[in-house]
Amino acid sequence: MTVLGVGLAGLFNTTVWGFFVLVLIVQFMRSIRLVPNKKAYLVERLGKYRNTLGPGFHALLPFVDKVSDIVDLREETIDVPPQECFTRDEVGVQVDGVLYISVQEPEKAIYGITDYRFAAVQLAQTTTRSVIGTIDLDRSFEERDLISSKVVEELASAGQAWGIQVHRYEIRNIAPPVSVRDAMERQVTAERNKKAILSRAEGDRESRINKSEGDMVEMINQSVGAMQRQINQADGRAAEVRALADATAQSIERIAEALTMPGGPDAVRLQLTERYLSQLKQLRTPDTKILLPADLMNLEGLLESVGLGEPKK
Repeated sequence: MTVLGVGLAGLFNTTVWGFFVLVLIVQFMRSIRLVPNKKAYLVERLGKYRNTLGPGFHALLPFVDKVSDIVDLREETIDVPPQECFTRDEVGVQVDGVLYISVQEPEKAIYGITDYRFAAVQLAQTTTRSVIGTIDLDRSFEERDLISSKVVEELASAGQAWGIQVHRYEIRNIAPPVSVRDAMERQVTAERNKKAILSRAEGDRESRINKSEGDMVEMINQSVGAMQRQINQADGRAAEVRALADATAQSIERIAEALTMPGGPDAVRLQLTERYLSQLKQLRTPDTKILLPADLMNLEGLLESVGLGEPKK
């Protein structure tokens, strides 16, 4: 019995020492930490915050130091649930969005606030409600950037105490009630119809203006052409009159020259006699009655009356 008791006691001591050695090994292994990139390990010593471990190799004191929290430093997106907001003209709309934040100071994000994600969402919702309350419904769809900038501004001031940075806040939807949406759709349809009517009227007006301008240009061209034709005809008639006058003047000059030449008067008298007789011959028709002067045979007297007869001796 004594030997058996001694054996059991030795086995117990060996088990205890083995367990103790195993615990030491585990603690030593846990005291060695390899921190990955974009991670931060918060270390507490005997329950008190000591430091923050950055990326790399770190050794802690076994049984004294422990990693209390692991913080992800990458940018993350947080959905902001839909909430009902009232615009300045007292219309209720459902607004939701997305927050883009990242942790800048891990110790503040862990020890400065219970849940920085929940706090950021709540602050974004309250800020959105306050901003929507200052905007009319018609402008709320156009002022998304204003709402986003106001939310980011509010979260930036609060984020300094929480150790976070708010990069962006995007509004995904602004949903008015069904009745308001139907009224807005009817209004949009009316605006489209109005623009279509105005466009058609403007097009018709432009068409009429273009047609009238074309008609005016055509009439101007026609009048210019007619004027130029009349000018050309007048120039032609003037040139014809000048040519006839020049020819007549040259003929008179030649006749005058012929009269001054020897035998000129006899030749002119002979030619006039022939023309006189030929004209009388052309007047001879069965139905024509001609009254002739009594001295028709006195041709010399007729020529003398026009200054072409022979001078009396």
